Amino acid sequence: MNLSSQLHETAKASAEKIAYYFLDKPCTYAELDGAITKFASGLEKLGVKQGDHIALLLGNSPHFVISLYGALRAGATVIPVNPIYTADEIGYILHNGDVKVVVGLDMMIPLAEKVHSQLPKVEHYIICETEHNGLGQPGVEQLSIYPKVKSFTAVVDSGDLSYQGPELQDEDTALILYTSGTTGKPKGAMLTHKNLFSNAQDVGHYLRMNNDDRVITTLPMFHVFCLTVALNAPLLSGATILIVPKFSPREIFRITKKYEATVFAGVPTMYNFLYQYPDGNAEDLKTFRLCISGGASLPVALLKNFEAKFNVVISEGYGLSEASPVTCFNPLDRPRKPGSIGTSILHVENKVVNELGEEVPVGEVGELIVRGPNVMKGYYKMPEETQAAIKDGWLYTGDMARMDEEGYFYIVDRKKDLIIVGGYNVYPREVEEVIYNHKDVVEVAVLGVPDPNQGEVVSAYVVSKNPDLTSDQLLEYCREHLAKYKVPSTIEFLEELPKNTTGKILRRALKKQVTHTVGN
Repeated sequence: MNLSSQLHETAKASAEKIAYYFLDKPCTYAELDGAITKFASGLEKLGVKQGDHIALLLGNSPHFVISLYGALRAGATVIPVNPIYTADEIGYILHNGDVKVVVGLDMMIPLAEKVHSQLPKVEHYIICETEHNGLGQPGVEQLSIYPKVKSFTAVVDSGDLSYQGPELQDEDTALILYTSGTTGKPKGAMLTHKNLFSNAQDVGHYLRMNNDDRVITTLPMFHVFCLTVALNAPLLSGATILIVPKFSPREIFRITKKYEATVFAGVPTMYNFLYQYPDGNAEDLKTFRLCISGGASLPVALLKNFEAKFNVVISEGYGLSEASPVTCFNPLDRPRKPGSIGTSILHVENKVVNELGEEVPVGEVGELIVRGPNVMKGYYKMPEETQAAIKDGWLYTGDMARMDEEGYFYIVDRKKDLIIVGGYNVYPREVEEVIYNHKDVVEVAVLGVPDPNQGEVVSAYVVSKNPDLTSDQLLEYCREHLAKYKVPSTIEFLEELPKNTTGKILRRALKKQVTHTVGN
């Protein structure tokens, strides 16, 4: 069994059940399954074969759901991409990921025109029409990508409901998720059909999802947290998802009341905005049976304040892209421990080890490692990185943790130097490489600094050879080459950066230096 085939079975058993609401418009499981089948068939007619790679540059919408499940049903490998990435970032993923088909909004046309000359393997751009239909804009026919452009609606309409699709194997690669790497270049974590199905099923069971649930899907669908917890697990359980294109407290409160939502999944930043929203009260969220937090550590003070104000329980968990992603959750049948990521979910093992890979005693700190049917098969075209990450079947997360006597895990430190901005991972090296490319920059070091809204924000410390270079100029340069959440919130110019005897920049010393300066 896999995600697509299970949805097909649900559609046969509960044809008229509402699968999702989007902009207050309902869609039944039968309607959704039909669109998925026709899209898969349409892909085949475009020449898509089993194992081909399809990139999705889409936000939260029915287009994403249909494209994801349709591509999987056709036997293709899906590569979700953050649509707010810059042309450089998107171009790298499409090229490295050997993408054959790109599905995106019509607003993507100018970006595609900019990068397509570097992407000879891309044969089709499937454009999802919006109210500002890019396909009808004057001059589009003159663009060099135009012969490769197809309408999403036309692809679906060309498909056949009788389409069966190839037989899928558990170990076939279903998804490639690109994660930022310490080398500055993203790595593609290959997740199989078994990885995705098992984690969605186990998360659904762990959180007791059922066909009466109405799950708010406002986390980005291209992010693995949403994919498993707020999309795949609910659909696997026959639940209804409430698709929110863009998070806003006002919209969350409105949708919750209108549809009596039962489950909300979000990152700490979202909980903070909901808590601060002046018009929100406990009556608004009275239908919630469960709130889920992940993506970054949830401050205990915020957790307690939110629960006291809205009379709901937040269950914090832990995961990473390489594990599809969930490995731990606070259990629903035992006491929730604030500050803990919970216990191992069904079929997944977590343990804390020392540098030799030996399990450490209860309470001691070591590296968290994971084993289970959810662990990736490896990084795409990166065998050395795969061997470093997976040893004897265990995935080494790089996160430092401890376990208490009741089997609850606690993250005590993040991966070295990792910055988490609103639930998104930002590695300093990736930002530094962009800044280093500026002609006036001599040295740069990037750190994460606490922020009440985003959890952390990026801060850059630069040594420049041009005394006239301003932070505004450098920030504008960053905006051209980095996604919005990776752009530094501040850039400070220094005479020199602290280094050790070999010339290596000492981040910890810099952080202490900056903290001391701010404190004084």
